[in-house]
Amino acid sequence: MRVAALVAGAAAGLALLTGCGGSGPAETGPSAAAPKVSAAPDAGVMAPAKVEVIAALTGCAADIRIEADELRQGVCATDGGGYVITTFPEDRLKETWLDSASVYGGTYLVGTRWVVGAEPALLDGFRQRLGGDVRELRGMGPTVGP
Repeated sequence: MRVAALVAGAAAGLALLTGCGGSGPAETGPSAAAPKVSAAPDAGVMAPAKVEVIAALTGCAADIRIEADELRQGVCATDGGGYVITTFPEDRLKETWLDSASVYGGTYLVGTRWVVGAEPALLDGFRQRLGGDVRELRGMGPTVGP
């Protein structure tokens, strides 16, 4: 199931975060660029980086699965589908997590210190309430050829 893959990606990201120190040189390249985040048209503000608040804005009560210094993650299951909400104390930790999640691929709604992983149709609706930008991450597994 896609939610299981997202949770697995979060676990991999958590392993990378806990195994790496954060005091190295500044990152360069595409992941070091400041993310562009837009205000949510309906709310007029960006969603706060708290799993429970983001979950309420999307119409669910999240089941918290990961509670760590580097991130908090909750899983939501609604009639519209399942999704994962991950929040971070710093944007640099979010970017590290996204770099790790790129191995698995997927579509994510990305805001300031938060990420929502879900099917694109859900993310389009969430963007109206939360703001943020939709990012498509490529997986690194084998691809089907012609």
